Amino acid sequence: QVQLVESGGGLVQAGGSLRLSCAASGHTFSSSAMGWFRQAPGKERESVAAITWNGGSTYYTASVKGRFTISRDNAKSTVSLQMNSLKPEDTAVYYCAASQTYSIRTRDYSYWGQGTQVTVSS
Repeated sequence: QVQLVESGGGLVQAGGSLRLSCAASGHTFSSSAMGWFRQAPGKERESVAAITWNGGSTYYTASVKGRFTISRDNAKSTVSLQMNSLKPEDTAVYYCAASQTYSIRTRDYSYWGQGTQVTVSS
């Protein structure tokens, strides 16, 4: 099993930056694909970024490509999401999640953090 705890959310002005971190515990982290998802009020949870177990491949949804960067440190059991040039439409609760499969589908992720709020003001 993997337990996940996100941090780093907050309120930022449009154009600003935030770095989300996800601390994992559990012996399967280093073999797990990791993903960041977000859910805005009234909307479905969507994939934002994903990374393979060794960081060799990454995925970004089109709306964040070029602005967000996902990374992981298996030695520290952490995965991060660097978010630059933030826009009001990035406002959402952000979740990190772990999966045995490199995927962008919510249903493929078995373990989820509690979420961290990101609010971008215009």
